[in-house]
Amino acid sequence: MPPSFKLSDFDFDLPEELIAQKPTKLRDQSRLMILDRKTGTINHAVFSDLPHHLPTPSLLVFNDTKVIPAKLQGHLVRSGRRIEILLLRENDDGHWEALVKGLGKLKEGAEIGFGGEPLKATVTARQNDRAILKLTCPGDLRLILNRVATTPLPPYIHRDAAAEKNLNELDRKRYQTVFAKHAGAIAAPTAGLHFTPKLMESLDREGINCAFLTLHVGVGTFRPIRSEDIREHTMEAEQFHVPTETLKKLIRARKTGQDIIAVGSTSTRVLESMNLDAVMDRDISGWTDRFVYPGQEFKAVDRLLTNFHLPKSTLYLLVCAFAGKDLIEKAYREAIEHNYRFFSYGDAMLIL
Repeated sequence: MPPSFKLSDFDFDLPEELIAQKPTKLRDQSRLMILDRKTGTINHAVFSDLPHHLPTPSLLVFNDTKVIPAKLQGHLVRSGRRIEILLLRENDDGHWEALVKGLGKLKEGAEIGFGGEPLKATVTARQNDRAILKLTCPGDLRLILNRVATTPLPPYIHRDAAAEKNLNELDRKRYQTVFAKHAGAIAAPTAGLHFTPKLMESLDREGINCAFLTLHVGVGTFRPIRSEDIREHTMEAEQFHVPTETLKKLIRARKTGQDIIAVGSTSTRVLESMNLDAVMDRDISGWTDRFVYPGQEFKAVDRLLTNFHLPKSTLYLLVCAFAGKDLIEKAYREAIEHNYRFFSYGDAMLIL
């Protein structure tokens, strides 16, 4: 049966109470669903047991991007009107692309202040739905942003003001993987949030190899698909880097028959953007807008570790492409029946 390309076919009902609003007390105590594509069987475990469910030898590929404090609450210097800013990325010229609430009323040259902080943002240009900002401050801008800005959380995490204030520091720590290294993302590679240093050591003892690449997750991860025909959707390009050491491990895995296990959709998209049969053992940098949906073949990824995703999202389409729509629907129904936690701070699924 040919795959469906109708967005409405990838919808499902999700009880709102299953959307995780904060992380579990311990990273590796999230639940883990194990889905076998060959047999269609579903098993349940705790994430800390992951090494015992992985084939050996195999290669786990992680995204080591680091979430930047990118959400700013400010005010127009002239009028005092409140302004909310989401920094997206720093351009080569030192200016920042940003989403600004109320952008339509802002003019070029508008200055934004941030309380008593020595930070100022000036609107230097507008590009479609974005503002180009010049951020100025005395001293190190990164240190100022670490103090003034907060962690950008997904729009489906809803909190009142008191909870937001109390959980800011927790989010700064837990909406970040323990192996985060290269700053530049505005969203975490959430499948990696479950790992602890102890669990990483356990992988090594079990003979599971690990490799790292970087994809700076951008605002596109939250962009809904607007067209009923999913093939008409365009992903926003995101910057990636694959170091030489990782490429050597990938080439070795291919030659020795090791399974390549992608940790999350972001690692998957980078791996599926490359031709592993043609890559050289030197680093690769670039941008990818790879959109994976049912009907496409996977040429690099053999197994997938992922969280539970929003209906009709690009992430949900990716897992449907990998495991088959019917099997994923079965797994999600069971996850809902067993009260699994969904989305960024939720539980995980290992697809074998």
